[in-house]
Amino acid sequence: MSPDTLTITKNKTSKVKRETFPVLEMTCAACAVSVESILKTTTGVKDAGVNFANQSAWVEYDSSVSQPADLQNAVRSIGYDLVVNVEDPQAVQEEAQRKHYEAVKQRTIWSTIFSIPVVVIGMFFMDMSYGTYISMMLTAPVVFYFGRNFFVNAWKQARHGKANMDTLVALSTGIAFVFSVFNTFFPDFWHSRGMHAHVYFEAAAVVVAFISLGKLLEEKAKSNTSSAIKKLMGLQPKTVRALIDGVEQEIPIAVVKVGYKLQVRPGEKIPVDGVVVNGSSFVDESMISGEPVAVEKKAGEKVFAGTINQKGSFQFEAEKVGGDTILAQIIKMVQQAQGSKAPVQKLVDKIAGIFVPIVIGIAILTFITWVVIGGDNAFTYGLLNSVTVLVIACPCALGLATPTAIMVGVGKGAENNILIKDAESLELAHKVTAVILDKTGTITEGKPVVTDFVWAATEPNSKEKQILFTLESQSEHPLAEAVVNNLKSELINSITLDSFESITARGVKGSADGQTYYVGNRKLINENNILVPGHIVNLASKLQSEAKTVVYFSDNQKVLAVIAIADKIKSTSKAAINALQKKGIDVYMLTGDNEQTAKAVASQVGLKHYMAEVLPSDKAQFVKELQAKGKIVAMVGDGINDSHALAQADVSIAMGKGSDIAMDVAKMTLITSDLQSIPKALNLSTKTVMGIKQNLFWAFIYNVIGIPIAAGVLYPVNGFLLDPMIAGAAMALSSVSVVGNSLRLRAAKV
Repeated sequence: MSPDTLTITKNKTSKVKRETFPVLEMTCAACAVSVESILKTTTGVKDAGVNFANQSAWVEYDSSVSQPADLQNAVRSIGYDLVVNVEDPQAVQEEAQRKHYEAVKQRTIWSTIFSIPVVVIGMFFMDMSYGTYISMMLTAPVVFYFGRNFFVNAWKQARHGKANMDTLVALSTGIAFVFSVFNTFFPDFWHSRGMHAHVYFEAAAVVVAFISLGKLLEEKAKSNTSSAIKKLMGLQPKTVRALIDGVEQEIPIAVVKVGYKLQVRPGEKIPVDGVVVNGSSFVDESMISGEPVAVEKKAGEKVFAGTINQKGSFQFEAEKVGGDTILAQIIKMVQQAQGSKAPVQKLVDKIAGIFVPIVIGIAILTFITWVVIGGDNAFTYGLLNSVTVLVIACPCALGLATPTAIMVGVGKGAENNILIKDAESLELAHKVTAVILDKTGTITEGKPVVTDFVWAATEPNSKEKQILFTLESQSEHPLAEAVVNNLKSELINSITLDSFESITARGVKGSADGQTYYVGNRKLINENNILVPGHIVNLASKLQSEAKTVVYFSDNQKVLAVIAIADKIKSTSKAAINALQKKGIDVYMLTGDNEQTAKAVASQVGLKHYMAEVLPSDKAQFVKELQAKGKIVAMVGDGINDSHALAQADVSIAMGKGSDIAMDVAKMTLITSDLQSIPKALNLSTKTVMGIKQNLFWAFIYNVIGIPIAAGVLYPVNGFLLDPMIAGAAMALSSVSVVGNSLRLRAAKV
């Protein structure tokens, strides 16, 4: 077999999978870079990404070459861990994070307790007999026991030619301690050279204590930012009551399959998506719709996981279970969003990856410079300032700047019924200059009803009613359902058609007993040269002026009936459109409906720009045209016909009650189907991006100012040298300030 054939065979048998795994033991942004790097170089891995903020990694790998266990071993080799091959990885990660938090908490408490007397001795009792020995004994457990993780992780990184924040801490505290021990036991070495044997036990101890405190606060912040997911997960019950062979049994939700009949009692949460088969009740669907009024549910009505049953009791058949339920999709979207990287974050990750080696280089250069030109005590000052540079240059603040703001922003969005699928859309939304709205289901309720039903003949033929009923029953158009429901009330039955055809953007046609019939818009009627009586023309015009959609029913010669269908405009649509226009955003309405109806709706909601009788491909083309003019376009839609335009737009927003395809394509989903959520989403983007910029500013400015001062640039000017202890405190506080600034968003009003 030739090499080419082998390659082809390999390609045919390769199975590329994309999975997300929780990552354990990551302590900084540089850690995330290290994990990502090792995963990318693992055999069989096509691509990988790691997010420090939510402690997860996604990996695209060839399952015929590599398995999750191989990925786990690779990550373990550099001191971290992947959660693989467990039933509930989320629970394992949460438990690990809880234990990690407790461990960090204990380390912080004990390192602080041990550090306080060291600081007191160093500041007030420097000349006390045996003071340095007491400080040494108290500092040793702080550095090498409570701070042992820094050294272990630094060593693991060094074995693979990598460096991270732990490397900086281990180097700075280790050098400071060893230097101080030497000065304690051999003070004459310095005294004989006319120098004082300084010790820096308090600096080493306090650095560990402050960094531990910073990590403790970071861990606390991480748990706070993921509270939205935990709340969503809590909406699904753990067990359900299923009817198996006519007997009610309590079973775990994990074993529920499509087709199972489930019982729901008053006050219980609905476990999975399904359709009611027996009984009736009112269900609180505010989790999905945002509406406080409970919705009546009877046989044939759909129910959704996480919603709460009110008074009645009913049985329903499971339609979507596990990861297919609306609730599960919501959880997945929030998780994906919190794990996705904004474009600015990708830049930060690169910076963090090269930051540590550069800092080590600066520290070495600082030492050399002091030794060469430092004069008296040059070695001591060189060593001291090198340690200070290593301490102050912690990249934590830089690494946390973007992910913490994104995570809080996504969580804030979820609280306001805005589900954000990726960080890029959240970052871009504040730049939007044009918003395109679909009409049906977006501006309007999307629940059309027949308002007028006028037959050309005084006494309509019952067979014609049956044909109309059958044609509309087979039509996929949302307006067809309104006609069907109207005729159902007259107890009209369907008949068998000889043929049926759906005509895009026109309507439907079918034949029965050798006669062809049409149901659709005026274009369909005109294209088939069908006679429209004058009084029908006048009537249609009047109905259209009232923002009603006119549907014609005809045979192949003349119009038999005119049906007027109205779709109520949502009460909040006008206010939302007005709010967008006040922001200077151009708002457009695109609809497949006729010109008159579109004009009437546009007039009622205060729209200046609209297009009628638009085909699905036209919507995407219009998005392109606006983009060509330099506009940042947001597309808002709810149907399959909007999916092309949603994919084309810079920011895509789906209405929560729309089609699954629209929600899959869109980067944001409005759970409430309330257009007032759009201005909220744009405001949220503005505040999130502002938070990111503020965080990055403080992180960068801190390092830009702090490192040169730590290196001793001010010493020739005013004799100022930055104490390593102060540097450690400042470094920890910088991380805390970044996280705190991000968390401010939780209280912001959008």
